[in-house]
Amino acid sequence: MLEAIALSKTYGAHTALHPLDLKIEPGEVYCLLGANGAGKTTTINLFLNFVEPTAGQAKIAGLDVTKQSIESKKHVAYIPETVMLYRNLTGLENLEYFTALAGVEKYSEAQLRGFLRDAGLPQQAEDKRVGVYSKGMRQKVGIAIAMAKKAGALLLDEPTSGLDPKASNEFSELLKRMSGDGVAILMATHDLFRAKECGTRVGIMKQGRMVASLSTSEIGHADLERLYLQHMHD
Repeated sequence: MLEAIALSKTYGAHTALHPLDLKIEPGEVYCLLGANGAGKTTTINLFLNFVEPTAGQAKIAGLDVTKQSIESKKHVAYIPETVMLYRNLTGLENLEYFTALAGVEKYSEAQLRGFLRDAGLPQQAEDKRVGVYSKGMRQKVGIAIAMAKKAGALLLDEPTSGLDPKASNEFSELLKRMSGDGVAILMATHDLFRAKECGTRVGIMKQGRMVASLSTSEIGHADLERLYLQHMHD
Protein backbone atom coordinates (compact mmCIF):
# COMPACT_ATOMS: atom_id res chain seq x y z
CA MET A 1 0.00 0.00 0.00
CA LEU A 2 2.90 2.33 0.83
CA GLU A 3 6.18 1.88 -0.99
CA ALA A 4 9.45 3.79 -1.19
CA ILE A 5 11.80 2.80 -4.01
CA ALA A 6 15.34 4.20 -3.73
CA LEU A 7 13.64 7.32 -2.38
CA SER A 8 16.00 10.19 -1.50
CA LYS A 9 16.01 13.91 -0.83
CA THR A 10 18.87 16.41 -0.82
CA TYR A 11 18.98 20.13 -0.13
CA GLY A 12 22.13 21.46 -1.70
CA ALA A 13 25.04 19.65 -0.05
CA HIS A 14 22.82 18.25 2.71
CA THR A 15 21.22 14.83 2.29
CA ALA A 16 17.99 14.72 4.31
CA LEU A 17 17.15 11.19 3.17
CA HIS A 18 19.56 8.66 1.70
CA PRO A 19 18.07 6.12 -0.76
CA LEU A 20 15.27 4.37 1.11
CA ASP A 21 13.52 1.15 0.16
CA LEU A 22 10.45 0.41 2.25
CA LYS A 23 7.17 -1.42 1.72
CA ILE A 24 4.21 -1.32 4.10
CA GLU A 25 1.39 -3.74 3.42
CA PRO A 26 -2.30 -3.31 4.36
CA GLY A 27 -2.75 -3.93 8.08
CA GLU A 28 0.86 -3.10 8.99
CA VAL A 29 1.84 -0.36 11.43
CA TYR A 30 5.40 0.77 10.67
CA CYS A 31 6.95 3.11 13.23
CA LEU A 32 9.89 5.31 12.31
CA LEU A 33 12.15 6.05 15.28
CA GLY A 34 15.01 8.52 15.44
CA ALA A 35 16.24 11.83 16.78
CA ASN A 36 15.22 15.18 15.31
CA GLY A 37 16.72 15.51 11.84
CA ALA A 38 16.95 11.75 11.33
CA GLY A 39 14.78 11.83 8.21
CA LYS A 40 11.44 10.71 9.65
CA THR A 41 9.43 13.79 8.74
CA THR A 42 11.17 14.04 5.37
CA THR A 43 9.98 10.51 4.60
CA ILE A 44 6.41 11.41 5.58
CA ASN A 45 6.53 14.63 3.54
CA LEU A 46 7.76 12.77 0.46
CA PHE A 47 4.84 10.34 0.65
CA LEU A 48 2.48 13.31 0.97
CA ASN A 49 4.19 15.05 -1.98
CA PHE A 50 4.79 18.09 0.21
CA VAL A 51 8.33 18.00 -1.21
CA GLU A 52 9.59 16.40 -4.41
CA PRO A 53 12.15 13.60 -4.24
CA THR A 54 15.65 14.13 -5.56
CA ALA A 55 15.59 10.56 -6.79
CA GLY A 56 13.45 7.44 -6.51
CA GLN A 57 9.73 7.04 -6.03
CA ALA A 58 7.11 7.16 -3.29
CA LYS A 59 3.98 5.17 -4.10
CA ILE A 60 0.56 4.94 -2.48
CA ALA A 61 -1.73 2.15 -3.71
CA GLY A 62 0.69 1.69 -6.60
CA LEU A 63 0.41 5.34 -7.66
CA ASP A 64 3.50 7.54 -7.95
CA VAL A 65 2.74 10.45 -5.60
CA THR A 66 4.68 12.90 -7.78
CA LYS A 67 3.20 11.93 -11.14
CA GLN A 68 -0.29 11.08 -9.84
CA SER A 69 -0.54 13.49 -6.94
CA ILE A 70 -4.30 14.08 -6.86
CA GLU A 71 -5.24 10.45 -7.41
CA SER A 72 -2.79 9.13 -4.81
CA LYS A 73 -4.10 11.53 -2.14
CA LYS A 74 -7.53 9.89 -2.37
CA HIS A 75 -6.03 6.81 -0.73
CA VAL A 76 -4.27 8.46 2.20
CA ALA A 77 -5.05 10.45 5.34
CA TYR A 78 -2.53 12.50 7.31
CA ILE A 79 -2.44 13.31 11.01
CA PRO A 80 0.32 15.73 12.06
CA GLU A 81 1.50 16.43 15.60
CA THR A 82 -1.23 19.07 15.92
CA VAL A 83 -4.39 18.37 13.95
CA MET A 84 -5.52 21.58 12.28
CA LEU A 85 -9.27 22.02 12.76
CA TYR A 86 -11.56 25.04 12.75
CA ARG A 87 -11.76 26.19 16.37
CA ASN A 88 -15.16 27.85 16.00
CA LEU A 89 -16.78 24.75 14.49
CA THR A 90 -17.89 21.74 16.49
CA GLY A 91 -16.28 18.33 16.14
CA LEU A 92 -19.27 17.22 14.07
CA GLU A 93 -19.09 20.29 11.83
CA ASN A 94 -15.35 19.84 11.28
CA LEU A 95 -15.87 16.22 10.30
CA GLU A 96 -18.67 17.15 7.89
CA TYR A 97 -16.56 19.92 6.32
CA PHE A 98 -13.38 17.89 5.84
CA THR A 99 -15.16 14.83 4.45
CA ALA A 100 -16.93 17.08 1.94
CA LEU A 101 -13.59 18.68 1.08
CA ALA A 102 -12.11 15.23 0.45
CA GLY A 103 -14.85 14.54 -2.07
CA VAL A 104 -16.14 11.38 -0.39
CA GLU A 105 -19.75 10.31 -0.30
CA LYS A 106 -22.34 12.45 1.46
CA TYR A 107 -22.86 11.10 4.96
CA SER A 108 -25.92 11.52 7.13
CA GLU A 109 -25.56 13.20 10.53
CA ALA A 110 -26.01 9.81 12.20
CA GLN A 111 -23.17 8.33 10.13
CA LEU A 112 -20.86 11.25 10.96
CA ARG A 113 -21.61 10.87 14.66
CA GLY A 114 -20.88 7.17 14.28
CA PHE A 115 -17.39 7.93 12.95
CA LEU A 116 -16.73 10.24 15.91
CA ARG A 117 -17.87 7.58 18.38
CA ASP A 118 -15.79 4.92 16.62
CA ALA A 119 -12.78 7.24 16.97
CA GLY A 120 -13.43 7.46 20.70
CA LEU A 121 -14.63 11.06 20.96
CA PRO A 122 -16.96 11.45 23.97
CA GLN A 123 -20.55 11.85 22.77
CA GLN A 124 -21.03 15.05 24.76
CA ALA A 125 -18.11 16.63 22.85
CA GLU A 126 -19.54 16.14 19.37
CA ASP A 127 -21.48 19.43 19.45
CA LYS A 128 -18.88 21.47 21.33
CA ARG A 129 -16.55 23.85 19.57
CA VAL A 130 -13.13 22.39 18.86
CA GLY A 131 -11.54 25.41 20.58
CA VAL A 132 -12.30 23.78 23.95
CA TYR A 133 -10.97 20.33 22.95
CA SER A 134 -7.87 18.73 24.42
CA LYS A 135 -5.14 17.64 22.02
CA GLY A 136 -6.26 14.03 22.37
CA MET A 137 -9.81 14.95 21.38
CA ARG A 138 -8.57 16.80 18.28
CA GLN A 139 -6.54 13.74 17.32
CA LYS A 140 -9.69 11.63 17.56
CA VAL A 141 -11.50 13.97 15.16
CA GLY A 142 -8.52 13.49 12.83
CA ILE A 143 -8.94 9.71 13.09
CA ALA A 144 -12.69 10.09 12.41
CA ILE A 145 -11.86 12.08 9.25
CA ALA A 146 -9.51 9.27 8.13
CA MET A 147 -12.25 6.69 8.79
CA ALA A 148 -14.86 8.67 6.89
CA LYS A 149 -12.46 9.12 3.99
CA LYS A 150 -11.99 5.32 3.95
CA ALA A 151 -8.28 5.88 3.45
CA GLY A 152 -6.26 2.75 2.78
CA ALA A 153 -3.11 4.39 4.17
CA LEU A 154 -2.53 6.62 7.18
CA LEU A 155 0.53 8.83 7.69
CA LEU A 156 1.26 10.22 11.15
CA ASP A 157 3.98 12.58 12.33
CA GLU A 158 4.53 12.54 16.12
CA PRO A 159 0.79 12.09 16.83
CA THR A 160 1.22 11.19 20.53
CA SER A 161 3.61 14.04 21.37
CA GLY A 162 2.17 15.98 24.30
CA LEU A 163 -0.59 13.47 25.06
CA ASP A 164 -0.99 12.18 28.60
CA PRO A 165 -0.51 8.41 29.11
CA LYS A 166 -4.25 7.66 29.00
CA ALA A 167 -4.81 9.61 25.77
CA SER A 168 -1.67 8.11 24.25
CA ASN A 169 -2.88 4.60 25.08
CA GLU A 170 -6.31 5.34 23.59
CA PHE A 171 -4.65 6.60 20.42
CA SER A 172 -2.55 3.42 20.16
CA GLU A 173 -5.70 1.31 20.48
CA LEU A 174 -7.32 3.28 17.65
CA LEU A 175 -4.34 2.59 15.41
CA LYS A 176 -4.57 -1.13 16.21
CA ARG A 177 -8.24 -1.10 15.23
CA MET A 178 -7.50 0.66 11.95
CA SER A 179 -4.69 -1.75 11.12
CA GLY A 180 -7.12 -4.57 11.91
CA ASP A 181 -9.38 -3.09 9.24
CA GLY A 182 -6.53 -3.34 6.72
CA VAL A 183 -5.19 0.22 6.83
CA ALA A 184 -1.44 0.57 6.17
CA ILE A 185 0.06 2.94 8.74
CA LEU A 186 3.37 4.80 8.72
CA MET A 187 4.08 6.73 11.92
CA ALA A 188 7.07 8.89 12.82
CA THR A 189 7.52 8.97 16.59
CA HIS A 190 9.96 9.46 19.46
CA ASP A 191 7.91 7.17 21.70
CA LEU A 192 9.65 3.79 21.82
CA PHE A 193 7.04 2.34 24.17
CA ARG A 194 4.14 3.18 21.87
CA ALA A 195 6.09 2.00 18.83
CA LYS A 196 6.48 -1.40 20.48
CA GLU A 197 2.87 -1.45 21.70
CA CYS A 198 1.06 -0.58 18.46
CA GLY A 199 3.67 -1.18 15.76
CA THR A 200 4.09 -4.37 13.77
CA ARG A 201 7.51 -3.19 12.55
CA VAL A 202 9.91 -0.46 13.59
CA GLY A 203 12.66 1.28 11.68
CA ILE A 204 15.46 3.26 13.31
CA MET A 205 16.70 6.26 11.34
CA LYS A 206 19.87 8.26 11.84
CA GLN A 207 21.18 11.15 9.75
CA GLY A 208 18.84 10.33 6.88
CA ARG A 209 19.58 6.59 6.79
CA MET A 210 17.52 3.61 7.85
CA VAL A 211 20.02 1.87 10.13
CA ALA A 212 17.76 -0.91 11.45
CA SER A 213 14.38 -2.41 10.61
CA LEU A 214 12.74 -5.24 12.52
CA SER A 215 9.47 -6.81 13.62
CA THR A 216 8.19 -5.79 17.04
CA SER A 217 7.35 -9.44 17.73
CA GLU A 218 11.08 -10.19 17.65
CA ILE A 219 12.14 -7.77 20.37
CA GLY A 220 11.09 -6.66 23.86
CA HIS A 221 10.78 -3.11 25.18
CA ALA A 222 14.16 -3.16 26.93
CA ASP A 223 15.97 -4.63 23.93
CA LEU A 224 14.38 -2.10 21.58
CA GLU A 225 15.52 0.73 23.82
CA ARG A 226 19.01 -0.74 24.01
CA LEU A 227 19.22 -1.12 20.23
CA TYR A 228 17.93 2.41 19.70
CA LEU A 229 20.44 3.95 22.11
CA GLN A 230 23.25 1.92 20.58
CA HIS A 231 22.54 3.37 17.14
CA MET A 232 22.15 6.89 18.54
CA HIS A 233 25.60 6.67 20.17
CA ASP A 234 27.43 4.96 17.28
